[in-house]
Amino acid sequence: MEEIKKQELTSMDIKEAQLQKLKELFPEAFSEGLKVDWDKLRLSLGDDSVDTGKERYGMNWPGKADCFKTIQQPSIATLVPARDESIDFDTTQNLFIEGDNLEVLKLLQKSYLAKIKMIYIDPPYNTGNEFIYPDNYSENLDTYLEYTGQIDGQGKKFSTNTETDGRFHSKWMNMMYSRLFLAKNLLKEDGVIFISIGQTELSNLIQVSNEIYGEENRVGIISRVMKSGGNSGKHFSPNIEYIIVYAKQIDKLNEFRDEMDEELIKKVYTQIQKDGKRTGEKYRLMGLYQSSLTLERSRNARYYIECPDNTKVIPPEGKRWRVIESSYFDMVEEGLIEFKETDTSPLVNEQGQQSKWNIYTKIWLTDRQDEGRIPVDFIQKWENRLSSKELQELNIPFDFAKPSELISYLIKIVGFKKNEIILDFFSGSGTTAHGLYKQCVSDEINRRYILVQLPEPIDTIENQNQKQFETIADIGKERIRRVIKKIKKEKNLEIEESKNTLFDKVEICPIDFGFKVYKLAPSNFKVWDTTLEKEPEIIQQKLFEHIQHISQEAQQEAILYELLLKSGFELTTPIEALALAGKTVFSIADGQLLICLEKEITHDCIKAMAEKEPSRVICLDEAFTGTNADALKTNAVQIMKSKGVVNFRTV
Repeated sequence: MEEIKKQELTSMDIKEAQLQKLKELFPEAFSEGLKVDWDKLRLSLGDDSVDTGKERYGMNWPGKADCFKTIQQPSIATLVPARDESIDFDTTQNLFIEGDNLEVLKLLQKSYLAKIKMIYIDPPYNTGNEFIYPDNYSENLDTYLEYTGQIDGQGKKFSTNTETDGRFHSKWMNMMYSRLFLAKNLLKEDGVIFISIGQTELSNLIQVSNEIYGEENRVGIISRVMKSGGNSGKHFSPNIEYIIVYAKQIDKLNEFRDEMDEELIKKVYTQIQKDGKRTGEKYRLMGLYQSSLTLERSRNARYYIECPDNTKVIPPEGKRWRVIESSYFDMVEEGLIEFKETDTSPLVNEQGQQSKWNIYTKIWLTDRQDEGRIPVDFIQKWENRLSSKELQELNIPFDFAKPSELISYLIKIVGFKKNEIILDFFSGSGTTAHGLYKQCVSDEINRRYILVQLPEPIDTIENQNQKQFETIADIGKERIRRVIKKIKKEKNLEIEESKNTLFDKVEICPIDFGFKVYKLAPSNFKVWDTTLEKEPEIIQQKLFEHIQHISQEAQQEAILYELLLKSGFELTTPIEALALAGKTVFSIADGQLLICLEKEITHDCIKAMAEKEPSRVICLDEAFTGTNADALKTNAVQIMKSKGVVNFRTV
């Protein structure tokens, strides 16, 4: 009998994926399968004399080795939909995931691998008593369930990190390393990550990020004014914090662009074109020669230029023009060159004497407005007090949030395309979604978001008075709901005010004002635990438990979304329920995947699914029942193959 393959029920195996990449680059370094011959790998890299006893440049700390064990341990959890907490669940492309971000990042590896355009996170700054971490480095689903009170246990617990702890910095780096490592996999080739951080861990974060993302992919370090003045601190009152920026592949990352300052435009773009095809347009002049330009960068950019009086000029010895000669003649053809007489010209004539001419190129305002300007790495706008004000307006009790305008600004300079995704896995009160919505409404371009937040209990004075929220995740979800309601109200008012005017109506921008809520939970299937003690009694007990391997409490929708996630489909993929041969079959992504969760399947249903010619089919293993179960399985494989369905699995 030909066996049906089993559907994998774990997250992506990070170790295997990394080894596969290595094998593609260095196949000669693999002896069999995915076993690395380290000596051959060293030889392939030109290193035939490695002395492991010598000191090497690098960063190390207690627990770093355990980080890799944590990263490589696949997740056996799932994400359960919460329709009642969502908005437009069946149509929205936005996600709010409640759970431990490490476990969630593992679960997103298959579905969102290399799909995220931008990551913004505002992780704990490690100032002494503000973040939770697992006492045991093998952080997993049980750790999370114990912390949230969903199971009892005396094992791994979350607790706070204090300055008096001997591993104060190490614990913070262990918490960050694995998350940043997994996050990198989710970024697109032209993706970028922004990480807010304070002074305490700035240097450590830079070194950790250099190791994970590569120092060559560091885009910059932004200094940001978080407040003005103040009287805290011992020697200086801290007013500045930082945002470090890394690209997935810096050579694929587009240049950042910011809007031009209106006051600067008025001061600089003072010339107006009087004739030609650009008559009436504003421009400014820029010297074709700049004193900072030397021949080291381009020797082809040193040549003589003829002036209106037929004399020829050239930059001083060792200097050059901004462009090569062919580009200069292109500028002449386009009418972009302007000559001016001056007593202070830096140019010299053919006799080596100072010329009376200087040469300029025209920079058109309309061109620069389209291009924008390169943003500076010092942000003075949007101090933290602005976030307090906007949260008060929404009646949301939360401290230390970033202003939503800061997130809008970062989204704007990155240059999102339509429907690209931003991820925030330390989402707090949901500032990233708030900022995203503001920018989407501003430029009428829809983007998507994925927010992840631990349901950390809160106990603020404001919350005690209002009895509104139990966890930070609750705050985040409610803030997004109120932001959506506020924006819709403002847009409706705009439409009403436009009536009886010269305009018929104000078009509502095509923004996705919804979000799906998912919650981290144990798998709906009993997955074999490879860490079991090798005692016969324990193994026998677990074998009996696996006879019925689907949880009795599992809802059909929860099973469906777990299979969707672990088959590598996005959590927002369209799902359609079909009736085939009297059975319910779910069609995923316009029929690419068919899932049948019926507990008894028939030959006619199998045939009907095969005739849809999907790429993949998944059925319950228990659906093949009765005395003819084996024959039905064999026939099912052959029927699927006859229609080109080679990926047929049971679970």
